[in-house]
Amino acid sequence: MASELKDELPPISRRKFLHRSSHLAAAAALALPEDHQTATPALSGNHERVSLNGWWRFRLDPQTEGEKNRWFAPDLSLQGWQDVCVPHTWQVTPESAEYYGVAWYRRSFDVPRQWEAGAVRVEFEAVFHSATVWVNGVEAGKHLGKGYTAFTFDLNRLLKFGAENTIAVRVDNAFNESMLPRGRSSDWAHDGGIYRPVTLLITPQVFIENVWVDAAPNLAQGSASLEVTVVIRNTGTRPWQGRAGFTVREAASGTKALEQLRAATARVDPGQTRTVSLPAATLTGAKLWHFDHPNLYVIDVEIGAAEGTTHTYTTHFGVRLIEAKNGSFYLNGERVRLMGVERMAGSNPELGMAEPEPWLIHDHDDMKSLNCVYTRVHWPQDRRVLDYCDRHGILIQTEVPTWGPKTFAGMGPEPDPLLMQNGLEQLREMIARDRNHPSIFSWGVCNEIGGQNPPAYAFAKRMYEEAKRLDPRRLVTYASNSLQKTPEKDVAGVMDYIMWNEYYESWYKGTPADLARNLDEIHQAFPDKAIVISEYGYCACTADRPEGDARRVEILRAHNRVFREREFIAGLIFFCYNDYRTHVGDRGLGPLRQRVHGVVDLYGARKPSYEVLRGESSPIERVEVQGHPDSFSVTVQARKSVPAYPLRGYSLRAVLYGYGEIPLERNEVALAQLDPGEKITVPVRFTQKEPLYVRFDVMRPTGFSAFTRLWKA
Repeated sequence: MASELKDELPPISRRKFLHRSSHLAAAAALALPEDHQTATPALSGNHERVSLNGWWRFRLDPQTEGEKNRWFAPDLSLQGWQDVCVPHTWQVTPESAEYYGVAWYRRSFDVPRQWEAGAVRVEFEAVFHSATVWVNGVEAGKHLGKGYTAFTFDLNRLLKFGAENTIAVRVDNAFNESMLPRGRSSDWAHDGGIYRPVTLLITPQVFIENVWVDAAPNLAQGSASLEVTVVIRNTGTRPWQGRAGFTVREAASGTKALEQLRAATARVDPGQTRTVSLPAATLTGAKLWHFDHPNLYVIDVEIGAAEGTTHTYTTHFGVRLIEAKNGSFYLNGERVRLMGVERMAGSNPELGMAEPEPWLIHDHDDMKSLNCVYTRVHWPQDRRVLDYCDRHGILIQTEVPTWGPKTFAGMGPEPDPLLMQNGLEQLREMIARDRNHPSIFSWGVCNEIGGQNPPAYAFAKRMYEEAKRLDPRRLVTYASNSLQKTPEKDVAGVMDYIMWNEYYESWYKGTPADLARNLDEIHQAFPDKAIVISEYGYCACTADRPEGDARRVEILRAHNRVFREREFIAGLIFFCYNDYRTHVGDRGLGPLRQRVHGVVDLYGARKPSYEVLRGESSPIERVEVQGHPDSFSVTVQARKSVPAYPLRGYSLRAVLYGYGEIPLERNEVALAQLDPGEKITVPVRFTQKEPLYVRFDVMRPTGFSAFTRLWKA
């Protein structure tokens, strides 16, 4: 990955990428182990994937003259255009950091003659927020007002086979009142550009466009029911008829777990797309997915005619059961009280939303070190983020970017039809692409919309209904900021569980005592629903609230005490992991315009509050060490209140350091299962006679430390 990164980044950008932040430089320089490689849904069997990442030509279009002057034409003179490296955003360049409008991208690519017998598509994983694409001067398609979801266009009719071809993309990130986020309502970076990867997909004319896997465990029998749905397209001129089937393998070992190669037959006429539901199958001895045990399966779905395999599509899934019932969350039948932290993507000022994989890994490794097992995000995420969460164990809520009460300003009892349609389209695209990810805990339909306002209420309710229609087994909710008064009137009551953004002592006036009273009122309004604090923390975002990390720590601890006194609190998500870039930021200039809200800064440097949040988010309440290195007795106490869940497969790792802080000896002791509130005592012995200190870490099965305790001689 390091060598690939070197080839793709322009020289100046690469210097900034590697040298402006030591944390980022370390992440970029490391070669990624195999388990960090992306597991995106991959075409396989009679296919090719050709990256269009890398060098493109780029130009701003402040006068919106590009379309009139045919900047998409293949023979256009490129004088005045500059070289950029896609994925790219112009918002991290100081000269264009405040530019919101139209810009253009162009590049050439070769098309082998043999591709003519197949279907050629281009996939953009995201363009913010509107894109029109031309190939060889002819429009291929538009994707408008949906800046966080993937889209593809068919290219065969536009291509010159056995020759060089030209692709041009007109991008617009101007604030828009008819899409989500609406206008200037949102509080994050509106980074314009082709900011996620671009790929050519080359398949047979009849191919699998998508696969959805619903894996429902039978906890009593240790099996799982698999329901596989296949979307088949025929871009050819003749009808296709054949079989559809699949093979399931354990991702870790490659062991075949299930095979049904002739599960169903199907006919797809020319120009038709058909969705085929295969008969349910039983996966015996199913290994469950859990944030501490993220077991994954790989499924190869294939279609074939009499003469053999036509096309194969590979993706991954997990087997897990998530329930919200009796005012609590249950994961695979066990009650869990979850905790984590939210990350605002696009916040490194050298990268913006065009984040490379090493930085995504850096931030999410950091979140795992913070004991984050549960998070949410304000918009559909990079596919590589969801892959990370699947593989390393983070439950995540992804959301349609409906943000803020201004979204519904000036409306009557119903939401604006264009805005409603845009929200539904973004929801459908998000679910269609991401529903196989076992890490997705729930779908979020909006954030802080003023949920007692009639058009906001109607919008959220309609979005909830559509999400449940598309993915009936998954939870759906929204993050409310309108539960301080008459909570029973809020659209939160429609949702599968309650999310509340709580900012007493910050955005809301009041004290921890007011928080306690408000929580009890919310619980009284919704006594049977799980309640999650979807945001809480401290923002130095107004003149009366200067930055002070000590204040962030005080609020974290004081509010956690209130939450832990209440059995009905099912989850906590601290806001925020990072100070974040935003077009409404009150600190910084240009690419560094930001909100100071996090436990790390824009470059990932940790503040003192980082370690406090790590301890507060740990399922381990304390580790007590007695004795001496030749005969330690170590007691591990599991936390009884949130975060609290059964600790299975944990271990105690102890490393003895001698003078000069040299690690000399290591021991690791497996811990028996610890349920919330339980404790266990284990012996640890060293042979070294002159220790300086011993570091004790309670290790998760995923390899991350959940708690650290130092013993000093």
